[in-house]
Amino acid sequence: MRFLEVIGGWINRHFSNEEAIYLVVFLVVVFLALITVGGMLAPVLTGLVLAFLLQGLVKKLQSLGVSERLAVYLTFLVFIGALVALLIFVLPLIIQQLGALQAALPATVRRLQELVRDLPEMAPGFISPEQVDLWLNMAANEVGGLGRGLVNTIVSQVPSVVGLLIYLVLVPTSVFFFLKDREQLMGFLLSLLPGERRLLNSVGAEMNQQLANYVRGKFAEIVIVGSVTFVVFQIMGLNYAALLGVVVGLSVLVPFVGAAVVTVPVAIVGVIQFGWSWDFAWVMIAYAIVQAIDGNVLVPLLFSEANDLHPIAIIMAVLVFGGIWGVWGVFFAVPLATLVKAVFNAWPEEVGGAGLGTGSPSAQEAMNEPNPAAVGVEGSTSLS
Repeated sequence: MRFLEVIGGWINRHFSNEEAIYLVVFLVVVFLALITVGGMLAPVLTGLVLAFLLQGLVKKLQSLGVSERLAVYLTFLVFIGALVALLIFVLPLIIQQLGALQAALPATVRRLQELVRDLPEMAPGFISPEQVDLWLNMAANEVGGLGRGLVNTIVSQVPSVVGLLIYLVLVPTSVFFFLKDREQLMGFLLSLLPGERRLLNSVGAEMNQQLANYVRGKFAEIVIVGSVTFVVFQIMGLNYAALLGVVVGLSVLVPFVGAAVVTVPVAIVGVIQFGWSWDFAWVMIAYAIVQAIDGNVLVPLLFSEANDLHPIAIIMAVLVFGGIWGVWGVFFAVPLATLVKAVFNAWPEEVGGAGLGTGSPSAQEAMNEPNPAAVGVEGSTSLS
């Protein structure tokens, strides 16, 4: 009975406020919708993310005196131009290097085996020929399984060519209408929510800013890191520089882990091409410098306005949300963790809903402001 009384007291303390119930129901509905139909809505959700990214350019043009409608059209033309450039210049180069890598794979494996067999001579007393043979046998088994899995994956993805065409049509269309009709769309979504929604508005306002900053910052980080890596590797004459640049750029999606994992293909390509030489050492040093600049200069500069989250919280968020939503879950792991933190800070603590919680000053201030329902779209989450 004592346990039931404790549980009942906790429920009365945290869920007696009807706004807390609205928030829980809203979050549950959104999460269930993403889990059940998120795959089918992927083109639209992609368009929404890109609209977040492009909204900053719309506002910048408006600040220069351009009308909103013209700013939307100009921004959309910039997006279409970037997409066409990606399809014409970047994608063919990556496909070409993928084909060259596939053709060179057997020779690459043999070359890698030769380099590994040289390790006992380079480090006598530390590495024995028996250990090298064991490593090579284990690697051969893993590569065989990986090859079979890769073939099965390629075969299963043949129908996705149609899906790619659907993306090429629906994503730009979604981007255009999210930019052009964002006020009408947000007005419709707000009409579905309760009129008294101070807690929802408090959490939504914080998440709107955090999500916009994160999406734009992460996109800029991917482009900068990938481009710099490609230029550095190209100057150093490293094979597959474009392919490695894309891989290194995308690795920033996974905090802490991505940089360590992508080191493996960079090292493999470098040692196969240059062997155990100073050229290989310079490649790895250049790669380490790029990663150091990204972690110590670029990330603090791009995400200076983001909420401070502990590295353990970020890693847990990547594992949990990545397991639920795959790549999208990894991409939005940090803002989703920030959402959990924002809800925790704004959660009502007093019985009867006398306040929005003591964990967040912004939440307390929201209680003293006029009813945001009368403000309209400005008092809630938007695409900016």
